[in-house]
Amino acid sequence: MNSIIQNLRATLQAAGNENHRQAMQRFFKEHITCYGVKSAEISKIGKSYLASMKNIPKKELFALCNTLWQSPILEENFIACQWIYAIRKQYEAADFYVFKNWIENYIHNWAVCDTFCNRVMGDFIQMYPNYLVALKEFTKSENRWVRRAAAVSLIVPARKGLFLEPILQIAETLVNDTDDMVQKGYGWMLKVAATKHQTEVFNFVMIHQKTMPRTALRYAIEKMPNELKEKAMKKE
Repeated sequence: MNSIIQNLRATLQAAGNENHRQAMQRFFKEHITCYGVKSAEISKIGKSYLASMKNIPKKELFALCNTLWQSPILEENFIACQWIYAIRKQYEAADFYVFKNWIENYIHNWAVCDTFCNRVMGDFIQMYPNYLVALKEFTKSENRWVRRAAAVSLIVPARKGLFLEPILQIAETLVNDTDDMVQKGYGWMLKVAATKHQTEVFNFVMIHQKTMPRTALRYAIEKMPNELKEKAMKKE
């Protein structure tokens, strides 16, 4: 398995571009380490290596991904997300604790948080909705990315109109969070939920209008009709 990781790293490094590497930093407040590989090329490389491991047991693939998670390099984290999502039909309930460990220990920026949680966690929660209770516990973490994960893990289910009650409960817990990345995360979750449940989300916003951070509020109402936006943004 070490040879797979070594070859993958060599391939990514060869595909990197210094100008793109420097350009990527502009999207992050925190320092990131990357090769400078464009998203489409990362996906292409990841798929190529995955195809060469077509019959690899899930346990071995998770071990490879665990090694990639321990790397500080952005592209390696993205490929871990891609490989884990590729075997989503094999998810088991106990995988929640593996995923939780990765979120708590190896996610350090919004891009990896959203990629992993939108895809992997979003599908997992739909398969095992009993873990919504455990997901809500993420809101109590001191780690900003774990708190953001509580919200962005429900983006994909929210697009389908699922889990409105847990979505509002998570938003309720995070509503006065002072971290802008958490505010943007739960605001985004509410915005998506509003596409199927506009009235309920608007009512939530109005209840919390006076204390809800403006960043989260603006995200939540972004797709609503102008008259509702005006009511939500009105300062009394």
